[in-house]
Order: sequence, then structure tokens, then C-alpha cells
Amino acid sequence: MELAARLREEAERADERRLLVLAGSPEATRRRGTDAIDAADLDPDSVTSVGSSEDLPGTRLEPRRSAALLGTTNSAVVLDCHEACRPNALGRAVGAVDGGGLLVLLTPPLETWADRRDAFDESLAVPPFDVADVAGNFRTRLVRTLRAHAGVAIVHVDAEGDDEIERRGLTGAPARTPPAPPTPPTGSAFPDETYEACLTADQVRAVSAFEDFRGANDGAVVLESDRGRGKSSAAGLAAAALALDGRDVLVTAPAYRNAAEVFERAHDLLVDLGELADRDVADAPRCLATETGRIRFAEPVAATALPDEPDVVVVDEAAALPVRLLEAFLEAGAVAYATTIHGYEGAGRGFSVRFRDRLAESDLPVTDVRLSTPIRFAPGDPIEVWSFRALALNAGPAPDQVVADATPDRVTYRDLAPADLLADEALLRQAFGLLVLAHYRTEPNDLARLLDAPNVATRALVLDDDVVAVALLAREGNLNADRRASMYEGERVRGNMLPDVLTSQLRDESAGEPVGQRVMRIATHPAVRSRGLGSRLLEEIHREFEPAVDWFGVGYGATPGLVDFWGANGYRAVHLSTSRNERSGEHSAIMLRPSSAAGEALLDRHTEWFLERLPGALADPLAAVDPDVVGATLRTVADAPAVECSEMEWRIAAGIPHGAAIFDTAPRPVRRLTLRHLVEPVDAELLSDREEHLLVRKALQAQPWAQVVDALDYHSRSTCMRALGEAVGSLVDAYGDETAARELDRFE
Repeated sequence: MELAARLREEAERADERRLLVLAGSPEATRRRGTDAIDAADLDPDSVTSVGSSEDLPGTRLEPRRSAALLGTTNSAVVLDCHEACRPNALGRAVGAVDGGGLLVLLTPPLETWADRRDAFDESLAVPPFDVADVAGNFRTRLVRTLRAHAGVAIVHVDAEGDDEIERRGLTGAPARTPPAPPTPPTGSAFPDETYEACLTADQVRAVSAFEDFRGANDGAVVLESDRGRGKSSAAGLAAAALALDGRDVLVTAPAYRNAAEVFERAHDLLVDLGELADRDVADAPRCLATETGRIRFAEPVAATALPDEPDVVVVDEAAALPVRLLEAFLEAGAVAYATTIHGYEGAGRGFSVRFRDRLAESDLPVTDVRLSTPIRFAPGDPIEVWSFRALALNAGPAPDQVVADATPDRVTYRDLAPADLLADEALLRQAFGLLVLAHYRTEPNDLARLLDAPNVATRALVLDDDVVAVALLAREGNLNADRRASMYEGERVRGNMLPDVLTSQLRDESAGEPVGQRVMRIATHPAVRSRGLGSRLLEEIHREFEPAVDWFGVGYGATPGLVDFWGANGYRAVHLSTSRNERSGEHSAIMLRPSSAAGEALLDRHTEWFLERLPGALADPLAAVDPDVVGATLRTVADAPAVECSEMEWRIAAGIPHGAAIFDTAPRPVRRLTLRHLVEPVDAELLSDREEHLLVRKALQAQPWAQVVDALDYHSRSTCMRALGEAVGSLVDAYGDETAARELDRFE
């Protein structure tokens, strides 16, 4: 109790956080946790506990609801780790503690914690493995960091005397000297009070970036920061200043609570200026009005319609939104994205991995502002330093210069076993950092999965000791008949993504019987991309695992470049999802590479089924898919379909080029010809790219003529129809039978 009081006192004085670990039996740690909160003289209303026990202090959240901590600030958070140690929940708990506050962890005895198996471990035990196969490496490393970092106190509640307190966690930090107020920019267009409300120079720069939105200027502002740097507050101050200038500002975020800080800061500034106009109480607090402008909130999907044509759109927590929604806001012309880089809930990389390319391709000038100075606690807060290491939130690839000479013939293939990663912090940071960089959503849970999941393996290419490419692999399949039957009947099975899709969605009950190796993620260092290193890594993986598996597979958000990459490495498409992935914004492709007779059989039947159902899907749910994605996907299909047309169909197809027949009368033969050509062309130069796009849009996706004309920039509908006829003539000549040849000759 005395230690808790001193930790709290030091935390308040230094404007930092402190961490108190209470290790021992569940009952004793929960009782002592309540005592510690009382001794630290904390307001119960500002304390949140995460756990299932009723014996926890303050407001209690069930573990499954730990995401509710996001966007909140607390004087203390108590996290009960007895039932489960969930890395995501740990990260969220850290992020919810304010400067001067305490994070309290209730844990089993530290010496045996890694050997225990809990509810989170059960989630890693994917069939056919069980919980006994799960390792405890994540908790071994977690305990190591707790014992090594400043600001962390450890108390063994079941011990007595001198053995009770292992670490006191007191750093002797001096009282924090309040920083000098930042200097407002000279000649600013926003009221001086806007900048006087900023707490850091970073916030001043962020607010200033919004000044271009005062007129009719288009542009995009991107605010990036770690948690607690005040990006939402800066956006709120800027929104208030824009509303004072008569702008209509639409704010969106995954939920209103994520944007609450934007509205609170805007509200306070408008009140201070005496410019907050009366508003309908029903809209409060989601709409703030001035005499000539307003700030309003809309849920993300509704906001993409740009209701009432806002002048400016502000997207808070942008990394948590799907790419397709982020892209829609570009239509506003003036848009700001505020995004978290190393989020405590997980590094949402959709923004940087997928959306940055879309933003660069737009016509909007982009202003980037990075906020680095923390606001909610002092710079150098030891608990932030600890959490970033413990959860690898700031893991990153090796410096560019040390991998600059990497080529496929100079690198070494390496098995990154969990024991190796546990023993080499630099190796872990580089490997995990590359995986984070390459994927649109990486969470702290993924670190535990990499270290502990029995079905997961990590392989890499290294130059000397530095990682230049890395792949995360998941062993799938080898499921017994009962499990396969339950999947077929609708039960979800963890950790078997490809068997699950092939069984439940595509109705193949035997798909889970062969054993496979799925490439969950693969990443090459940004400094050495396009050198063949990814393909070299896959080549080594195939060589190592081929004797032990029936297939290799992958599922990912399809883009033309990615489809071409996987196709070049022997993977064949068997499915294109009919809906977009909410995180990547893309339709997901499923691809297989067989490595045994059982794998060949699996690929053969799903290739046949894919080609049979794809035309119907392309004409309806996939009608808006990028034609380049369709073309790239079809080029990877294993077997070209036969062009089976009746005599009448050949007559129609052969008559289209000369206007004797009409495409709309019987599209089926042209659809079959298009599929045949895209899967395996007899001549790669038979059709131009534009002609292939035309055939995909009209013959496969059944888009209206007006839409096709506009998309491909034809002068008129008749011009587009003639172009289609010429393309069809080339296909009939290349793939037609004798009937087709006679019909073509008739018009010569």
C-alpha cells in the first residue's frame, strides 16, 4: 500500500505513468489491487478494471469489451491477467492511463506464468493442435521486459517479508517543469486564440496546415502520430476556426467516441470566443454551429455520400477505416486524415500500406504533419517505452544502408524459430517490423501468435544478420472427418482459412483433408524491393516444405501487381471473393500451388468450379471489380476452359464483327471466348490492353454501354460497339471451329 502511494506520488510529480505488477493467486492479487487503488488515493470514478471478477475496483469491463478503453483516459486501469493474458487488452490498458496515473497488472506467479495455459492460449490452439501444443514465449518475454524497464514495480503478494517486493519501480524522476507555450505562426488566418489553445509546437503546425481550407482550395492534410500527441485536439481546433470562417465541416470516425475529442476541443474554443450559436439539442454534442458555419458528425458509411456537400471533411482514426471508405472522401476536395502510427489497439496499417498509394495517385496536393511530442504525459514516459518494447509496437525493419546490397544470390535462407526470436531482440524487431510494414492490420496479438502458435512458422532471407525478407506461414488442413463435416454444416474453425473458404463457401467437404502451408504474410524490405527477393524466399519455402504438404496457398486483397507476383511463383486462382475486405478495401483472391497428387486434385476441381461460376459472379457481385484484377486473376488459372458453343452461337459470334449480328442478342459465346483468351492466350499480342478491358467490362461484367464508353473513353456508343466487334473477330478467328471459320470467310 505504501509502495502504491509512492508510485502514484512520483507519477503525478513527473507527469508520467507507473506500472504496478501484483503477482500471485487470483484472490490475493485482486484484494491487494483494490488496496493499492485505495492507498494511491485515486477517485473510483476515474478507475477502470478489465476482468471477469466482481472483486475488482472502479468501473469494470469484461475482457471481451477491452476495446471500450480506446479513446478514454483514466487515473488507473487494473488489468486482470489470471483468466487470460491478451496482448491487445494489455495494449489498450496502457493507452487508457493518463499522465500521473497507474497501470496495475494482476498476474499469476511470474516464475510459472509462461508455463500456464489460459483462454488466450486456447485461441492459438487451432485444429488439429490443442492447447498443450501452445508455447509460452510471449509471456516469457513479457516478464523479462517487466523486470528490465524503469517505472515498473513488482510485488509477489503470496510472499512474506523481504521477498514480497522484487522491484519498487521508483525512478526518482524530478517534478516536470511545464513546457513553454508554443509560438503562434505569424500572419495566420485563424484567430490567435486557436493557436493559443495549442499545447505543443506540433499542434501549431497541425492546425496551421488547415488554413488552406479556408477558401475553395482543394487538398489533403495528413496528421500522423502515436497515441497521446494531440492530433484529434488539433483537428478540433482547426475545425472550429473553419466553422468561424463559414465552412461546413463534416467529421467522421469509426464511432463518435473516437471523434469526441475533436468536438470537445472545438466546443471549448467556440465558447471561449463567444461564437457558439444555438443549436438543436437533439444534435448535441454531434453538431456545433457558428453564425455562418458548422461542425457535424456522420458515421463513416453515411459520410462517404458527402451529405449536404460539406466544404471540408475530417477523418479521425483513419487507420481504422477500410481503404474504400478513405478513398471516397477524396471526392470532397478538401479532406484531412488523422491517423495513429503505433496504436495501442494494434498498428492499423491500411492507411500507409494501401491508401497512401491512392492518395498519391489523386490530383490533390498533400500536406503531411507528424506530431511527436506527447501531451497526456511527459516525453520519455517509462511506461510508454516499456509498452512499445513489450508489444513491439515500434518494431521496424533494418536500416536501409545495411541491406542495400541484398540480392537473391547474396542472401541466406533462415528459419526464425521462436527460440531464436526470443534470444535476439534485434532479430525479432526487424522480422516483426517488416510484417507490420507490409500488412494493413497488425495487432499485439499477432506478436504472441508468431511466438507461440503451434501452426505458425517464420522464414526469412538475411544479409549477414539483417532481415531483408520475411514470411509468416500457417499450417492448415489435416482435419478429421468430424471436423470437416462440422465446417461444411456451418461451424467456423480457427486458423484454417483456406480449408474454411473451400469448405463452407465453395461447398467442398473434403477440402480440409489435405495438409497445406498458407503464406499468411510476406514482406520484403522497402529498400530492396523489385529485386526478386520475395520470389527467392518463396522458392526456398517450397523446397523446404514440399515433401510434407499437399499444397501451398495464399489469400489476400487482390491488386494486379500482387496477382501477377503470386502467379509468377506458381500459384493458381480458385476464388475471388464477391465482397470487398473491410480492412484492405479489395476483393480477396484465393490461390493454390499443388505439391502432391492430393493437392493437384484439390486444384483441379476448384479450377473447374471457379471457371463455371465466375461468369455469373462477374456479371453481378463482381461487376465493379477492376478489369486489370479480373485479367490478372484469369491469367493465373491453371487450365484454359474449352470454348463450347453451339452452331448458332458461333454464327452470332462470327457475325458481330461485320454488324450482321448483335452482341446483346447472345452474349454467352463472347463471354466464353473472352474467358478462354484471358486464361491462356494463343497469342499474347492478339488483343490490345484496351480491347481486353472492353471485353472484361462488357462481355464478362455486363456493364451498360454508357458506363463502358465513359470508362474507356470511347467517342460514342457506336464507336465502342465497333471496337467490340473487332475484338470479337480476333477471338473467333483464333479460337473458333470450322463453323466459325466459314462464317468469317463469308464476310471477307
